[in-house]
Amino acid sequence: MAGTLSTGTHRENIGHVVFITAAAAIGGFLFGYDSAVINGAVTGIQKHFGVGPVETGFVVAIALLGSALGAWIAGGLADRWGRTKAMQLAAVLFAISSVGQALPFATWDLAMWRVLAGVGIGMASVIGPAYIAEVAPPAYRGRLGSFQQLAIVLGIAVSQLVNYAIAQLAGGDVNNELLGMQAWQWMLGACLVPALLYLLFSTIIPESPRFLVAVGRTDRARRVLAEVEGGHIDLDTRLAEIRESVHSERRTRLRDLRGPAFGLLPIVWIGIALSVFQQFVGINVIFYYSASLWQSVGINQADSLLISFSTSIINIVGTFIAIALVDRVGRRPLLLVGSAGMAVSLAVAAWAFASGVPGAGDTVTLPGTEGTVALVAAHVFVLFFALSWGVVVWVLLGEMFPNRIRAAALSVAAAAQWVANWLITVSFPSLAEWSLSGAYVGYALFAALSLVFVLLKVRETKGRKLEEMG
Repeated sequence: MAGTLSTGTHRENIGHVVFITAAAAIGGFLFGYDSAVINGAVTGIQKHFGVGPVETGFVVAIALLGSALGAWIAGGLADRWGRTKAMQLAAVLFAISSVGQALPFATWDLAMWRVLAGVGIGMASVIGPAYIAEVAPPAYRGRLGSFQQLAIVLGIAVSQLVNYAIAQLAGGDVNNELLGMQAWQWMLGACLVPALLYLLFSTIIPESPRFLVAVGRTDRARRVLAEVEGGHIDLDTRLAEIRESVHSERRTRLRDLRGPAFGLLPIVWIGIALSVFQQFVGINVIFYYSASLWQSVGINQADSLLISFSTSIINIVGTFIAIALVDRVGRRPLLLVGSAGMAVSLAVAAWAFASGVPGAGDTVTLPGTEGTVALVAAHVFVLFFALSWGVVVWVLLGEMFPNRIRAAALSVAAAAQWVANWLITVSFPSLAEWSLSGAYVGYALFAALSLVFVLLKVRETKGRKLEEMG
């Protein structure tokens, strides 16, 4: 294939780049799959182990702390071993954890395996965007960088379909047995399939040309550049640019991120803030707790699963919109539109949830009009998130940092994202019990603040070479 591409047309080179980008983005698919698979298994875990919502929330959220750890260490491993070898390690960790999650004997055991899964996902969340940014031609980097988020939303949708199919095979109850295991165990064990695919493809794709230059494998870097950018570019000039950028500084360490702004460089703080805002708008409440959320406001279990799947479809549609626009209109405009849309839709959802009427047990029923408004507002929120912050943050994190600190800075920003995700995930059950409407008011405020932050602090990166970032 390489020989054909090196003499082929630019279209063939882009096709090759799309392939290796999609392969690297399977790590994002793992993230999305794991995020949604636990949504379907939550009820089964509660009943099987006889635990309450607090302990269940802990088991759900603890994977995110593992993800923060994985993101923290990923940059150093990627610089030391290479991007593709780090991907392979992440895939192995996730595969092992998938088997462990399917066969737990206690909640602490399940939590341990979820931490291991989180480490693998956290590593992939750093390495994927960095790798994609380093192999993508500048003119296509935004759209190709969007593959990370597209893979996440596809993982969510596929996971929900698999969960539904497994539940149907088990007679509609996730605690029913299916071939010797309960249905929820099969849901968690099914994560093994995408993990093995990630491992396979990470052994096929080429190493990043920037890493190859950094370790002195210039001839191999030249071949990779010819494959991904084509013979129409001056390879000697591109190699010289990369070599100057890579070798201008020693290997990045976390202490290289130190700066005058509260101990870190300003650009690192911007990356951290982007990551935190992406999570503090509450998007993962929809994907971790959507089934139980809609059941809590009076919608039956079957309908809540359908609503969750429809939300995933909206998520995919919004992601394709972002892919089409990110290199045309730029990163900042999409973020601004998304922030405004999320703030309004979250505020409307908060108003609708405020009309809840207590029902039997812990349930709350929404009046007909408010229930419809809440459903529409939730879908509009997901649409605006998907076409903006869901995609653009991953694109920016892959390209906004200077080459000399990219891997380490991306690790810190991604770790912050996972910690923020954990805070939102672990706090939502308590916040919802206190006031579901109040929780959504808080998410709406963060969406409004994110708009102000983008206006003041985020620079446009559309069309710029990675070597120009500074």
